[in-house]
Amino acid sequence: MAKGLGWATDGRDWPNRAHSRFVEADRTRWHVQRAGKGEHVLLLHGTGASTHSWAGLFPLLAAHFDTLAVDLPGHGFTQSLRRLDSSLPGMVRALKALLTQESFKPSLIIGHSAGAAIAVRLAPSLDPVPRGTVSINGALKPFGGPAALIAPVMAKALAINPLVAHALAKGGRDPSRVARLIEGTGSRPGPDYLEFYGRLFANPRHVAGTLSMMANWDVSGVMAPFERAGLKLHQIVGLNDRAVPPEHAEALARLYKGASLERLPGLGHLAHEEDAARVAASIFSAFASAELPARKSGT
Repeated sequence: MAKGLGWATDGRDWPNRAHSRFVEADRTRWHVQRAGKGEHVLLLHGTGASTHSWAGLFPLLAAHFDTLAVDLPGHGFTQSLRRLDSSLPGMVRALKALLTQESFKPSLIIGHSAGAAIAVRLAPSLDPVPRGTVSINGALKPFGGPAALIAPVMAKALAINPLVAHALAKGGRDPSRVARLIEGTGSRPGPDYLEFYGRLFANPRHVAGTLSMMANWDVSGVMAPFERAGLKLHQIVGLNDRAVPPEHAEALARLYKGASLERLPGLGHLAHEEDAARVAASIFSAFASAELPARKSGT
């Protein structure tokens, strides 16, 4: 088995490291970051990312809420001691075990890309159900056309052969290749984000976990339980997103009365990495109440 990321080396300057710890739940050793007081807010990153993706947003939320960010199984510093189930239901089961272990009952779940699909699937299964869910450039709809058939097949074929993860991980050691990959999403986050993505992409175990998630991913019907429960979904969309077409969120906002939408011009798929303050302001505005801070003038 490929060696995972080392906390003492790869994690030596990890964003928000002071709030990091490791938790054992359901035969998985989770890397989590938790800070703040108040309502519980859960952060779920997208495929191939980790807690570093919330570097800017995490402290903004932790100033108001008890905020928990996790590395998903097979990603970052989280290591599963069992056969990894990277399917959407598998991720939900694993997260529910962690939340039970932590006695964490989120009032708000915030997910990015594939993390938004996990959030939508997780929310109606919780007791109590969260009073809100946020999708940041959410991958909530199956891709159409040839990509719908080719991408899962290719990912599955790559995931089956462990040597492929080692070969692909070599590309993570080239900063220019990492930069091109990230810029291909329509985003230009700061150099620190690229540095941390480089560490992730250079690790065969992280790459294998990413491929496994892609190979087992299916969001067909993901919104059905969410809609039946009548839950609120706030969508934040970077209009420069080249990974998930913004039109997907537009269509969902038209079809589901519980879905709101805020468009953020100038930002891409990694909108929360490019401008955490704008994303935080959108969240606060959408869920303004006595507990949730309202948007401040000028933000």
